[in-house]
Amino acid sequence: MEKYSFDSYAEKYDAWFLENRNVLYSEVKLVAYFLKDAGRILSVGCGSGLFEMILEKEFDIIIKDGIEPSADMAEIARKRGLSVEIGTAEDMQVETGLYDTILYNGCPSYISDLAKSIKNSYDALKEGGRIILIDIPKESSYGLLYNLAKATGTWAHELLNGVYPRNPYPIELVCQSNWRTTAEKITLLESAGFSNLEFAQTLTKHPIYSNHAVEEPVAGYDSGDYVAICGYKRK
Repeated sequence: MEKYSFDSYAEKYDAWFLENRNVLYSEVKLVAYFLKDAGRILSVGCGSGLFEMILEKEFDIIIKDGIEPSADMAEIARKRGLSVEIGTAEDMQVETGLYDTILYNGCPSYISDLAKSIKNSYDALKEGGRIILIDIPKESSYGLLYNLAKATGTWAHELLNGVYPRNPYPIELVCQSNWRTTAEKITLLESAGFSNLEFAQTLTKHPIYSNHAVEEPVAGYDSGDYVAICGYKRK
């Protein structure tokens, strides 16, 4: 995860989610799906702390610890009550067995060495602890759309006319992403030692229509544009 990825884009990041409120809350509900009785949680790539703030205020899910490479993002997250360490997921040094749950919400596609990051998380979790990877799958509608925008470098390309949402994700952030398939992430989790994988998904409509209504998460990963994978550290 590059340290500068979200520097100078922090306000644009928050603004996009607030302009796409139904997408935001569909994703928040997916994040909350595996966080019941989650114990002490570390949010990797916590960004501006927007999700963590909503989870606390509206879902009674408390997340106080975060790691974030962008100083601009971390500053906003701290104002929202998080204790944030500036750093990358690859280089994080966390006391062994400190956390019950480690959350990666929307950040795996910005992490260069996801295998190393997942291994770090395995070591930082208590026995029986859980890791939650949440992101846009490469094979999903959003994944294909974003990769086309990344390849052309713009939302204004003729191939994208009429097929992207009214308020598309900032192209600067799209171009920095590296989406992975669900299968790739499953392999990485199992290789690190995680087992008993569970899946949930949201944003099941075409991206043009995904902000029309808030969706409840459903089990599985075969139709959602935002997918959560939960794995457990073996006891």
